[in-house]
Amino acid sequence: MISFNNETDFKLLEEAKISKWISSIILKENCKEDEINYIFCDDEYLHKLNVEFLQHDTLTDVISFDYSVGKILQGDIYISVERVADNAKDFKVDFENELHRVMIHGVLHYCGYKDKTEADAALMRSKEDEALALLKAM
Repeated sequence: MISFNNETDFKLLEEAKISKWISSIILKENCKEDEINYIFCDDEYLHKLNVEFLQHDTLTDVISFDYSVGKILQGDIYISVERVADNAKDFKVDFENELHRVMIHGVLHYCGYKDKTEADAALMRSKEDEALALLKAM
């Protein structure tokens, strides 16, 4: 089950469509969906989590807490809507595109993809692009 929660006044558009899209990516990766919670928040909220749980005193767009067991995916994905908006401007893409990329990025981590090396980051970006193309086709 995928749920969307807000710690700010942000409201995700087309929740049912986005949920179906995420579920389809999970299946495509030969994984099983359990409970995945998206929490939309602001920079301050996510910064506190970053410091408290990861000991990183920086702003970030997404933090994923992965509780998956094998290929049964579960976890909490916190997204700073402020950071996504800033990144969209920096990358010269629209907000929705950047938001969807960040959303699927967290799930792809749960599926086993990493992004610490250049090769891993390139594969992650390719998987994100495939997922975004699938969303556009829905």
